[in-house]
Amino acid sequence: MSDLVIRRATEDDLAAIVAMLADDPLGATRETPDDLGPYRTAYAALAADPRQHLVVAERAGRAVGTLQLTVVPGLSRRGAERALVEAVRVHADERGSGLGSELVRWAVDEARRLGCTLVQLTSDASRTDAHRFYERLGFTASHVGFKQTL
Repeated sequence: MSDLVIRRATEDDLAAIVAMLADDPLGATRETPDDLGPYRTAYAALAADPRQHLVVAERAGRAVGTLQLTVVPGLSRRGAERALVEAVRVHADERGSGLGSELVRWAVDEARRLGCTLVQLTSDASRTDAHRFYERLGFTASHVGFKQTL
């Protein structure tokens, strides 16, 4: 993976990122790659917040993976900061190459570098392959998550 670069995403990466978000059964129902307007608004908020780290994995000048790392301050765990990993996606051409592992390892290392004491993530209950993937990387399914769509 020596030809892989993980870097902060730019607005120019939005089309590639949204395409990756939309390229699975769940994302296909909730993403709109043909309308980048809402994503540009969201990107502006992310770019302005130093606790948000939207990154792309780039190979040969092409975005082939992405994730968002958010640093969350808190009172629990003696005021510890935790990192939240969201929207891990790998381009279809790169799946099975080890890129997803590389991205998640980057996120864990970056969280540690930023002083976080815990890294957490959620994965849709239907994504059983993803659950096995995260467990292989050392994550534990220790909690039950709840969401409410607004």
